[in-house]
Amino acid sequence: MAITHEAIVTALSNLRGPAGEALAVAPEIVVKGDRVLVSLTVAEGNASAWESVRARTEALLAGLPGVALALVSLTSERAASPASPSPPKPTSTPRPKPSEVAPPPRFPNLRQVKRIVAVASGKGGVGKSTTACNLALALRARGLIVGVLDADIYGPSMPKLFNIKGRPTIVEGRTLSPLDAYGCKVMSIGFVVDVDKALVWRGPMVASALTQMLRDIAWGALDILIVDMPPGTGDAQLTLAQSAPLSGAIIVSTPQDLALIDARRGVDMFRSVGVPILGLVENMSYFVCDDCGKRHHIFGHGGARVEAAKLAVPFLGEVPLDVAIRERADSGLPIVVTEPDSPQAAAYGAIAAAVADGLKLG
Repeated sequence: MAITHEAIVTALSNLRGPAGEALAVAPEIVVKGDRVLVSLTVAEGNASAWESVRARTEALLAGLPGVALALVSLTSERAASPASPSPPKPTSTPRPKPSEVAPPPRFPNLRQVKRIVAVASGKGGVGKSTTACNLALALRARGLIVGVLDADIYGPSMPKLFNIKGRPTIVEGRTLSPLDAYGCKVMSIGFVVDVDKALVWRGPMVASALTQMLRDIAWGALDILIVDMPPGTGDAQLTLAQSAPLSGAIIVSTPQDLALIDARRGVDMFRSVGVPILGLVENMSYFVCDDCGKRHHIFGHGGARVEAAKLAVPFLGEVPLDVAIRERADSGLPIVVTEPDSPQAAAYGAIAAAVADGLKLG
């Protein structure tokens, strides 16, 4: 029997909060086949008192007929105070020093993860996810134990890039086991929602889902966890930067000026929250003609290298605009593992070597 939205609402109507109050269910109740995602709205700063309620709610939903997997998160929205006038906007935003930034929480399931690295971009369409996938596999080829967290909530790509069609299983309580592909542990919101449908979630729901994917995944022992970030510099990015103990961030850009402007913003965002910049990657750096063998700089060339020098961050390398990379990505056959001796795989291997060296990983 298929579970329905109405059945979820009916089941939740019998639950009460820590003070006996009715549950305030955020509009984003998501039912996808036998998978259910629910967000409970609580007062800001009151999440700890609601944790037991969240766990009971998740257990209740998981026990309903037709439900194979239930995920419940807590979310809150800060209401503006009408009695307090808004302070004047400063002419510039002071950048906190790394020592002034509160360290992010260390979730128990991340304790055995040595390094967590964000792969980010200031804008979409620069090949960030393909870069994150092949970088992870290139690190795996170096003998490292690697995990990949697909944090791109609105556009999860890892299920396709890794050609994974399964879904995570519950290990214990609310903890899920990541899936395995090409020797990497992989987790994505795309495993529990329909990746072909638009995910219409507000910012608090996204932030809560990202936190839950960090907290409730049984990563085990990893040398490095690659986090494929959403493009841009908004709420989701800040949630990840402030919730996960990031060892550093990699910014992916194409060579053209428009993309580099956004890459600059990405660097500034991570620096503002005390996250080290491991370096810039220039993707789609050049195209090699099949007939003449000549390099064509379709989007310009060398822009990311110049920008890295301006920003005083490492330049990690350049990746060509190549049909084989695109075809392999679309087929879920990453070029690093399917053509390991190719020049394209070598480009990712060089970037992986620079990242491993910067993080002092073997």
